[in-house]
Amino acid sequence: MSEDRRTILNMLSEGKITPEEAERLLAAVEAGPAAAGPAPTADAPKPKPKYLRVAVDTEKHGEPTRVNVRVPMQLLRAGVRLSSIIPPEARERVNEAMRRKGHMSFDLNSLKPENLEELVEQLNDLTVDVDQDHTKVRIYCE
Repeated sequence: MSEDRRTILNMLSEGKITPEEAERLLAAVEAGPAAAGPAPTADAPKPKPKYLRVAVDTEKHGEPTRVNVRVPMQLLRAGVRLSSIIPPEARERVNEAMRRKGHMSFDLNSLKPENLEELVEQLNDLTVDVDQDHTKVRIYCE
């Protein structure tokens, strides 16, 4: 049995995912990476992003430093699903801490898998560039 299959079945047995989600994940694992198709045309929809990339280039004391983080979108999806198992008391404590830090518009209770799919869909067009003296930060989807 593959490691991916074992992980999915463990998540199902622990109640972290539903049987339907496990079925979709197993089907995706069995399908493997999709074969390269024809080159996209201007009319074709953009493919869904698979990664959120954060790249930071900076220079300190004449020494260049490069940080390159590539986060799989599936990890974001899994994190949102796992947030549903956080006890309500802990959610309220997190929300209160975020309010104290000035993040008034965020509520952990509103984080739902269906909301994430809409966000992921919009991330397809995300690109953030920050240029500052000796530092460049890029956040984008690929």
